[in-house]
Amino acid sequence: SLVWAATPGMLLQKDEWSSLHPLSLSWVLGYNSSLAVHSLMDGEDRVLLYVSSHTVVIHDVLGNRQCHLQGHTNVISCLCVSEDRRWVATADRGPDALIIVWDSFSRIPVHTIFQSHPGEGVSAVALSQDAKYLATISAGTVQRVCLWKWTLPTEQPVCSTELRPEFGYQDYVIFNPQNPHEFVSNSKTQVIFYLWGDHTAPLLSPQTFNTVVGHFSQSVFHFNASQALTGTSAGKLVVWDVVGLHTPSKELWAKPPSAKATKVVPMQRDSLTVLMVFESCIVTGDVKGQVKFYDGELHLLTCYSHSKVGPIQSISFSKPPPDPPGASPASDSSNPVSLTLHRNFILSTSDATVLRVATDGPSFEKVMEEAKRTVNTVACHPRQTLVAVGSHCGLLKLWDYQQNKYLVSRIFTQAGIQCLSYDPKGYFLAAGFTDGGVYILDAISLRSSCEEFKFSHGAVTHISFSHDSEYLATADEKYSVTVYKRVLQNGSRCWEHLAGLHSHYKPIRSILFGVQLDSNKPRLLSLGEDRQLVEYDLNSSSKDHLVVSHRNRIEQDAVPLCLAWYPQLSTESFILTANDCYKMKLFDTMTKMCRKTLLGPMYGSPLEKMQILPTPNTSDPQKHYLAYITKDKVGLQILPVDGNPHKSSAFICHPDGASDLASSFDGRYIFTAGGNDRTVMKWEVNLNALDAAASLGGEDLVPFYNLLDGGREGQFFRELEDYFYSAQLHSYGIDTLETRQVSTHISLEEVPSVMRAMGFYPSEAKIEEMINEVKLSKYVATGEQMTKINFGDFLKLYINHRPAFGLSMREIQRAFQVLGYDNENGDKVIDRGNLLLLLQCRGEHMTEDELAQCLTSLLGKGPAGGGSEPDTYDPSGAAALTEEEIPEEITAEIFAADILGLPIA
Repeated sequence: SLVWAATPGMLLQKDEWSSLHPLSLSWVLGYNSSLAVHSLMDGEDRVLLYVSSHTVVIHDVLGNRQCHLQGHTNVISCLCVSEDRRWVATADRGPDALIIVWDSFSRIPVHTIFQSHPGEGVSAVALSQDAKYLATISAGTVQRVCLWKWTLPTEQPVCSTELRPEFGYQDYVIFNPQNPHEFVSNSKTQVIFYLWGDHTAPLLSPQTFNTVVGHFSQSVFHFNASQALTGTSAGKLVVWDVVGLHTPSKELWAKPPSAKATKVVPMQRDSLTVLMVFESCIVTGDVKGQVKFYDGELHLLTCYSHSKVGPIQSISFSKPPPDPPGASPASDSSNPVSLTLHRNFILSTSDATVLRVATDGPSFEKVMEEAKRTVNTVACHPRQTLVAVGSHCGLLKLWDYQQNKYLVSRIFTQAGIQCLSYDPKGYFLAAGFTDGGVYILDAISLRSSCEEFKFSHGAVTHISFSHDSEYLATADEKYSVTVYKRVLQNGSRCWEHLAGLHSHYKPIRSILFGVQLDSNKPRLLSLGEDRQLVEYDLNSSSKDHLVVSHRNRIEQDAVPLCLAWYPQLSTESFILTANDCYKMKLFDTMTKMCRKTLLGPMYGSPLEKMQILPTPNTSDPQKHYLAYITKDKVGLQILPVDGNPHKSSAFICHPDGASDLASSFDGRYIFTAGGNDRTVMKWEVNLNALDAAASLGGEDLVPFYNLLDGGREGQFFRELEDYFYSAQLHSYGIDTLETRQVSTHISLEEVPSVMRAMGFYPSEAKIEEMINEVKLSKYVATGEQMTKINFGDFLKLYINHRPAFGLSMREIQRAFQVLGYDNENGDKVIDRGNLLLLLQCRGEHMTEDELAQCLTSLLGKGPAGGGSEPDTYDPSGAAALTEEEIPEEITAEIFAADILGLPIA
């Protein structure tokens, strides 16, 4: 009922209801310039429809409003619009690819096809003139063409056919306006005509007409239905005779379609990029930005061009305005060509510009001009509703995100913009470039405040100001950190280069300014994929000499990915990190000791960047939130982090990869940059919805029970209880006859044994982290170290420290790939002697006695009862056992199954 009651423009007239989600898409900057831009309305209501990443945007240009059609999980690869502008069909490529037909009046998806082309997605889509049929072409190596009657509740095509690879990659399809069963598609080298499930691919070569044809761009049916046309890169039109296809007679549907190239017409020298039939005219667009109108005999009628218009990507005509009631028809209505030539239209170009052409002038009005290349960075002003967006094409744009209004821009021609940062006072905007340059700009006008700095030997990847705006630090792709300082020269403040240092040997993931605990002086840290957290002594640093005060390895095997100052929720101060194993860690800001390890958000990929969300208007000063991006999602996390999965939520923002994150100064909005999709998305924050979701997830241990296999009532939980109580008995002595004191705790010495019994095998470093975490958990409050742990805290400790996805055979196989060699069967193997040597000399070293004890126990040859001390093992016997039980060449599977005794698939 909502669909059939909907009217044009209804969406743009009603107020949007408040979202029930923690994050809701509010505005999109940028669009996919490789797809068409459609005009839904013109005149007083100028409405465009275009694609931004995985979202269809309906944009009321004059009313400054947007509506978003959201449903795809992958980047939209193609779209089309019905003749009456009501129905919109979109499709994508990638896992779980979808085809969705939308009602543009109500924003409702009226039909979704889930398994149209499994594992491939769609390269081209078209709607028939009557909007009842849908043609799709798959995006796989072997392409399949399907015809759907989407108005029926079915997921099966009416008919389909498979194309031969020699036809080339078909990426354009269009219906015959006079016959919904007939359509045409083309690749760069082959045009194919279809009638129901049958098709023909007529051959055309330069020898056919002794002329260079060029690559095909688009095809279209002539309004004389017995012909079709194809535009080429050589500026020519190929004219096809489509014999027998124009008749709607059902008797001919069984006959194979027939088509033949009759002539090649040279139209111009420049490549044709767009070809369409509109009413009684044939319209072309080319790489020089020219739009030409021809009659049915291909005689030129008129041409629209502008020196600043780039290669045409699409042309969309406005809907004709309805005649007012009682008005007489136009005097030239008998001349449809004349009417067509006076219709306004929308142009989109491949360099991301949208223009409106008013034919009564003619005049070219720029509607949108967006980034032509990757958008890698976004930054929010610390005191005003301004957001800066930087692109690899050198375009820097400043927007008022409250009014959704473009303010000012600047183009840098020498290099692309890689990173941006405002200073905390809001006076400066620093920009890092792909050529290593650094500009410090006025935050509002974008004029340079000083000369360009160029002290980095690679692209500047991170840039940040100190809290007092006295220092600026950058990190570059050559693993160096560079610091700039504001100094007084000739009575005025200016910036100068202080020093730089090659401080990491792998990519730097974060640079972070903070404040000294005992003073108001800034401190600077950098975090790299080399697992090093480096702190610099800015006070002791001098010209060309950057001093390192501390260097700490903060991970044993995981790779740290991002860094933030943890809010002051207690008297202790922490640094928060997130790694590639879905773990978040709290480190003491002074000692750099790991004080807590916690399970982070698990939404398909680890956290890539994170920021503490400003919450100046919250009633509870202890309430804090974390904004983050993963590879393709944006999310929120309630602080303090404790491993509860219900305290976080995430939404797909950029399926091809999110590149940056920024939050508004008041915490009401989060902005994400999409990198290759060339878009920036503005997300409205609803913290009440996030709090409500966390409350519904349960309190105390309830959320953690659900993270166990089988939950609270499962076999795994019962085993965990049994091992916990067994550890209690062991700590009091198994063989004692004295009355035991009932307790709800176990000693910390028993924690590693219970962990291993449950299938989690921590290293000695991880055991030390766990013990310290429990020992110091209440030290600040009570001044005492904990020596025991209760069951609830142990359960949380286990869930937060164990591998996020359990044991992985892939990790063992990866180790054998690095350490092993190929044997005669082509398997990766490690020599027995080399394996024993690696275990004793690499990683956490094992002594010969420890190794002998472990192997004796693992191979099931230990003394009966299992209670012997380590010194009862005979190393010589263990050596003999090793030769007897372990083969000379060990594969990953033998090591896992036969030695470690682990179940493998």
